[in-house]
Amino acid sequence: MMTVKKLFGDKKEVTEIRKSEAKVPEESSSNKLTDPNYNRNKHFKKGVSLMADERMDEAARAFEDALRVDPTHIPSLLKLGYTRFHMNDLSSAMESYNKVHEIDVTNAEAWNLKGLIYYRQKNYDKALDSVEKAIDSNSTDGMSWYNKACYHALLNHIPESIEALKRSIEVDVKNAKKAVKDKDFENIRTDEGYRRIIEVVVLESVRQGYHKVGQIVWTTMVGKLEVEDAARKLVEKGLLIKTEKSLGLQKVEEYEIVPELAEKIGVEKKSFFGTAKKPQPLVIQNLKEINEAVQGAKTAIEKGDVTEIISKLDVFIEPSKKGGQMIEYFFEEHRDIRLYKVRLTDKGVEYLQANKHKMIELFDNIEMMITKKLRTEAGQSY
Repeated sequence: MMTVKKLFGDKKEVTEIRKSEAKVPEESSSNKLTDPNYNRNKHFKKGVSLMADERMDEAARAFEDALRVDPTHIPSLLKLGYTRFHMNDLSSAMESYNKVHEIDVTNAEAWNLKGLIYYRQKNYDKALDSVEKAIDSNSTDGMSWYNKACYHALLNHIPESIEALKRSIEVDVKNAKKAVKDKDFENIRTDEGYRRIIEVVVLESVRQGYHKVGQIVWTTMVGKLEVEDAARKLVEKGLLIKTEKSLGLQKVEEYEIVPELAEKIGVEKKSFFGTAKKPQPLVIQNLKEINEAVQGAKTAIEKGDVTEIISKLDVFIEPSKKGGQMIEYFFEEHRDIRLYKVRLTDKGVEYLQANKHKMIELFDNIEMMITKKLRTEAGQSY
């Protein structure tokens, strides 16, 4: 069942996120006099800290204190709604989110949270309507797309669910791994589009150095039969090679990425002591190819052709191109490029004009990092 974890991650993640929010610098006495929002912020930070300790009753009172000082403070309204949701007081949670929308009807987080309330009530049509409003306000929120996929699946809207799930994976590839364990997708598990998502998970596991079915099952939590089926299809498509190795009196099946694809996306080798380092010549070659792609992307951005830019960005995203190497060498930048692609696809020239300088700056930074890495690799090869 989908719960609030879909928005905030698992319990460990939630605690870590909340605790990171709770780490705030101590206020000096002068701030009390100069900051007009001092009292509001003091109560808000106290509420966040209490949330980190999962003391939801006390956290709710702290957010209510903040709202007595400033009834229009949207972060306090959102946090109060979340604490009420966690306490299963759904009507009070909805009241908080309604107040947010009285202030800002486009607030995407409140729409997504409203969707979770309707989900809890099994009113999937209203949940879908809410999450679509969240996406209208923020089309780059991967969790909203993921929730939309869940609601469509529960309503047995299979093509729409698959499409929304693909969009969520474009924003955050981790959603693919999450989806294969999510019971909300029971209705679409037999769909070919969903099966391809499992193939993505299996292929990525092999790329990371897990070559046996048991290892893939253990690391992904995908069922054994599903892993075997996905691996067989990947072999048929010419993306994996199946081999047999003797282990005592037993023969163990293993999978390897075909050499041509492995050279393009990069592979990791797991040894007893961890991941083996790739040969330096291959690293240097990958960096040079990424650098060429950077030049192509910058040229396209300068020209202002949105279609061409999206095509150039695909080079940094697709696993069959340079996606694997980008994740390995430039993880944060890979995420930014994915977001730029989604936004350009949705908003086109308008978004490009507003963010052209930032995009050029991103690729300039990648270019500088490549230069430094090439120098380091070249120095280690002697």
